Amino acid sequence: MNIRSLTRGDGVVIGAAVVLFIASFLDLSGYDCPSGVDCSRFSSPNAWDSLGLLMSVFLAGIIGAALVIVGRLAPRKVVGLDLGQFGVAFTVFALWTAFWTIIDVSDAGAGLILGLLGTLVLAAATVAGPLVPALKAPLTGAPKPPQAVQPPYGGQPGQGYGYPGAQQQPYGAQPSQGYGYPGAQTGGQPGQADPAQAQAAQAQQAAPQGGAAPAGDFTPFWFAVPVARPLYGEDGAPNPIAELAPGTWYLAVEQRGQGLIAQTQDGRRGVLQDTTGIQRG
Repeated sequence: MNIRSLTRGDGVVIGAAVVLFIASFLDLSGYDCPSGVDCSRFSSPNAWDSLGLLMSVFLAGIIGAALVIVGRLAPRKVVGLDLGQFGVAFTVFALWTAFWTIIDVSDAGAGLILGLLGTLVLAAATVAGPLVPALKAPLTGAPKPPQAVQPPYGGQPGQGYGYPGAQQQPYGAQPSQGYGYPGAQTGGQPGQADPAQAQAAQAQQAAPQGGAAPAGDFTPFWFAVPVARPLYGEDGAPNPIAELAPGTWYLAVEQRGQGLIAQTQDGRRGVLQDTTGIQRG
């Protein structure tokens, strides 16, 4: 699960669910206390005293919000539908029930009023979240692309993964200075074998894993997607193998037509077919 895949719309959904939970403990209806009567012995029931209302409004909205968030963090399908779609249905049903319930009550209490407002915001956020650009923006800002880490596929050698360019000596080479080996005191010219060995080491470091070099003049780069986008297998299978989440940096390792071969943080590779609006690192 990637917390950076959450959007501002998801933040509104979480906040509305918290409001619904609080409203479930408030009075469902109000009453006027007659003068001269001790009203301390009177109490109005809350949602936990009415199972039907609790399940159809308050818990239905909370469950719907949970399904939307879980569907965002870990996309799953049930009978061909995304968990988020089930969540939207729950929130709309909770709003529908809350609206007609408060219409039917002559003196609605704080619990019903706050419950209606909570379900209204919740349903609006789940429906409009994927459509409104302001709600599609990442909840947390995108991190800066790593500067000191060398991409595993291509790139300039001598950076990242334990290969500091100015300090790493090729295996078997004679250092010309420092580390207790003054070059002027060796039997031959210092660093005489260094150029060939250094070129071999650099070529080995620059070669991508798997032994295949990137096609053409393509240079690997880090990128982030503006919205969640599927990553398809390189074999052309129609089902996505992963989902790229906004707010996370991925490595583009190869050009594939109009798309990119991208690598996820867990090492999986696939084709990103929609590259519009991506942010290069």
